[in-house]
Formats: sequence, C-alpha cells, structure tokens
Amino acid sequence: MVNKNIKMIVTDLDGTLLQTDKTISEYTKSVFIRCRENGIKTVFATARGGSGERLVPSHLVDGKIRMNGAIAKIDNKIVYECQIPYMLVRPLLIACDKRGLKVVAESCDEHYSIHHVNEHMYKSRNNAHQKLVDISKHAIDSEKIYMTDLTDDDEAFILTQLPDELYFLMAREGNGFGMIMHKNATKAKAVAALANIWGIEKDEIVAFGDDLNDIPMLEFVGVSVAMGNALDKVKNIASLVCDTNDNDGVAKWLEENVL
Repeated sequence: MVNKNIKMIVTDLDGTLLQTDKTISEYTKSVFIRCRENGIKTVFATARGGSGERLVPSHLVDGKIRMNGAIAKIDNKIVYECQIPYMLVRPLLIACDKRGLKVVAESCDEHYSIHHVNEHMYKSRNNAHQKLVDISKHAIDSEKIYMTDLTDDDEAFILTQLPDELYFLMAREGNGFGMIMHKNATKAKAVAALANIWGIEKDEIVAFGDDLNDIPMLEFVGVSVAMGNALDKVKNIASLVCDTNDNDGVAKWLEENVL
C-alpha cells in the first residue's frame, strides 16, 4: 500500500529518471517542480560523479547523491562523504594493473589511471578529466574505483584481492563495467543521512531504481518502486513497479500516487 504522506523522493538517474538519450522530459520536469512546490524533498542518487549534476537541472532537486553514495550534497554543500583511503586500495590497484585490467580511480571529477582511458570508460561522462599517474605511488583518496571489459575470471580475481572495508559491484550497462566502493558508500546510507538532516522518517520516503546498486536504497525506504525496465532482481525486492524510463515512469507514478 502506498504511503500518501511522502515527504522525500529519491530517484536513480540512468535507466530511471533519465530517458535512454540521457534527457529528462518536460513532463517529468514539471512533476518534480510541483513536488517541490508541495514541500516534498527531491533527490537524485546515482553512481555518476559530476556528470549527474550536469544532466539534472539544479532547480529540480533539493539533494544530490553521487558516486553510488560516496557523496551527498544539499545546495552544493557536502553533508555526507565516504572515500576509499589510497593506502587501503593501493595493493588492489597494483594487483589489477599487473593483471592488465584497465583501472581508474575517481575523485572530485578527476580520473586517475596509468593509461589513457578508452571511449567506453568515458561513455556518458562528459567533461571528465583524466590524469596519468603511477598507480604504485598514487596518493589520493578515491570516491570510486572503476574498470571495464571485465570477464567472470577478472571479477573472481578482484574479489580475492578486495579488502574487507570495500565492496565490488558489476553494472548491467554492458562491456564488463565494475565498481569498487567503500562499504559505507551506498545510496541507502546517503539517503539516510539526508533524511536525518531534514527530519524525515524512512517510511516517508519513496525511491525509484532499475539496477543492482539501487537494491540497498530500495530496501531501506518505506515505498520502493522498480522501473518497468528494471532487472528482475530489482523488481523482486521492490514493493511496486511503474512504467519504463522512456515512458516517464517516475513522473507518472508520482502524479498518480503523491500529487
């Protein structure tokens, strides 16, 4: 049953709020504006870095969760942050580099790698900046470690090298894209941090998602909605399913059930 007393809306971006062409329809924009006019807090939660903020007009949201939960912002002020210490992850980076994996450490919209990043790794990461570094001497904490073209064997190798404080997640966007994050950097923990600041209970939050990294967030909130185009694993844990991202699923659900 839908909680009519929704005070906070959280939505993933790719495959959820964003259409396939990475745009937001005028209809969806109008719904989010109406939600804010009604005093409802609106938040996006994405695995993206700065590109997420460039894709979503600032007047549509009160809060921004980036890097899968490594950073949460209100009015461009960081209110929650959880980075990967470079000394903790350096042995893993060296091991992955020796294996020939294309590893990138991301921090503050800078992408650090020992080699030039190919086009796929920069796909949908407009204006990303890359710096070539010696991984064995890299001394900057990271919000996210990512790599592409991973095989099942590569994934198994990473898991054997992974420190207990970190977790590894494959994304469904294809071409073996994987992410390494700190265990305290999840969308759920970032959502909880924002809700606490605003004095909102989790039963008063509705969240939308489509991919595996959305599951902890969907399990945390009071009302969880999977997109019509979501993975089956996501649909199975969500309490409800809405229309697809290309059919304004998020906005339609909000208009029918909240507004």
